[in-house]
Amino acid sequence: MDRIKLITLVVFLYGLIASTLIVNAEDPYLFYEWNVSYGTLSPLGVPQQVILINGEFPGPRINGTSNNNVVVNVFNNLDEPLLFTWNGIQQRKNSWQEGLLGTNCPIAPGTNYTYHFQVKDQIGSYYYYPSTALHRAAGGYGPLTVVSRDLIPVPFDAPEADYSILAGDWYSKGHVALKKQLDSGSGLGRPNGVLINGKQGKTDGSDEPMFTMIPGKTYRYRVCNVGMKNSLNFRFQGHTMKLVEIEGSHTVQNVYDSLDVHLGQCMSVLVTADKEPKDYYFVVSTRFTKEVLTTTATIGYTTGKGPASPELPPAPVGWAWSLNQFRSFRWNLTASAARPNPQGSYHYGQINITRTIKIVNSAGEADGKLRYAVNGASHVDPETPLKLAEYFGAADKVFKYNIIQDEPDAAVTEKNHPITLAPNVVNATFRNFVEIIFENHEKSVQSWHLAGYSFFAVAIEPGRWTPEKRKNYNLLDAISRSTIQVYPKSWAAIMLTLDNAGMWNLRSVLLERQYLGQQLYFSVLSPNFSLRDEYNIPDTDILCGIVKDMPLPKPYTI
Repeated sequence: MDRIKLITLVVFLYGLIASTLIVNAEDPYLFYEWNVSYGTLSPLGVPQQVILINGEFPGPRINGTSNNNVVVNVFNNLDEPLLFTWNGIQQRKNSWQEGLLGTNCPIAPGTNYTYHFQVKDQIGSYYYYPSTALHRAAGGYGPLTVVSRDLIPVPFDAPEADYSILAGDWYSKGHVALKKQLDSGSGLGRPNGVLINGKQGKTDGSDEPMFTMIPGKTYRYRVCNVGMKNSLNFRFQGHTMKLVEIEGSHTVQNVYDSLDVHLGQCMSVLVTADKEPKDYYFVVSTRFTKEVLTTTATIGYTTGKGPASPELPPAPVGWAWSLNQFRSFRWNLTASAARPNPQGSYHYGQINITRTIKIVNSAGEADGKLRYAVNGASHVDPETPLKLAEYFGAADKVFKYNIIQDEPDAAVTEKNHPITLAPNVVNATFRNFVEIIFENHEKSVQSWHLAGYSFFAVAIEPGRWTPEKRKNYNLLDAISRSTIQVYPKSWAAIMLTLDNAGMWNLRSVLLERQYLGQQLYFSVLSPNFSLRDEYNIPDTDILCGIVKDMPLPKPYTI
């Protein structure tokens, strides 16, 4: 064998071995075991039933790295069925792990179920929460963070510490009483307070520091609004903050005195301990409410002496300020996210739109009870999860596709128009590039979350949307995210590629509205029924409803 042939053979064998190692090498695993139970706590000073995970409220932090496999074994010690959803985790090819009543059968009391998902090509700040009944009103939520792999550059220096803040409004009534209210046809009314990591601050100097900072060091705070009804504003007493990330996207690093975070949204800021060493307050207050609810958490300098000043920094007023702040958020085009290529290498503004869907929220009644609707239809979860019915070929026995129109009739979207009660499933074409318009004709701020994807939030404006409004879109550096707010009498536009096969929920993050029907599902099916596009149903998946005793369909193959 001559030398050239030998070298060629060695190179071939080396490549074969290397490719085999890559194929067989799995990304690292993170294992968690959760015992979910009730406990009695007094977050607002009144004893009430709260959902604990391993005895904790909020629950434990899931802290992973891009592409990690996350395995969570959930033991349901409640007296009701239970599911958890992972707000912002895209579950690529894997809506089996989404943890909603449209995708999964719930975990029965006294049993367990193991979630297994990969945080594929994601970084950022997220959270999880129980999606069944009104369990979110009892807690059960916790932080979920995903950091970049070591080889991927991050556009800021490593902070001294990385803190999670879950802030949200809270009711002093228990979740059972609140659910009865909604089931009887009434609304939830105004929340009674605001919590920061499950606690309400006293603002009298008696609270122990929730966070500590070493003078001269910089800290990352990941702030999520896990509440039920209200947008929030947060600020650090005496300190500015640098915005660096929103829901998995690195941002242009602008400096702010305060930031609005709407329901379901998460963002990261950097704060430097460069002031007089003493205690300071982290302040959170409700936005766009007649009565402003405020709470605090104490931040202590490690060498500090002296309490925080009782004079709290004021919150902004009105939603015009909030809209202008939204417009200041920009995608960092040169920074890498989960992959080494820069975020700006994806030119979403140059892709042709193949479908426009207008989503209009409305309030009304059905059977004499309060309901909320999308384009005139109020979603109802059937006994058989939508995803299972579709996978087993039994969709026609459970729901009808496309009961709403892409362009709803004006009358259907007005207040008190008759509302249709039914599972709301929109048939969508795999890999289409779509534009979704959220039109809010009501007087309250809306917040929408889309599971399975991130989208480009290209515009928010007052009034009604028309095609001419596209000239105002940000087609260069809009933030890629999964949650978007819509101000009163306003609209918002998002753009995305439907490249993740599965059954994906689009929902109001306002708990009352979501529970009473302001949500729908996108059915995104791959025409190839291939493992390249979607995973098979897990062997351990819980079956219920009409598919419980049906034979499994033929599995997908490559």
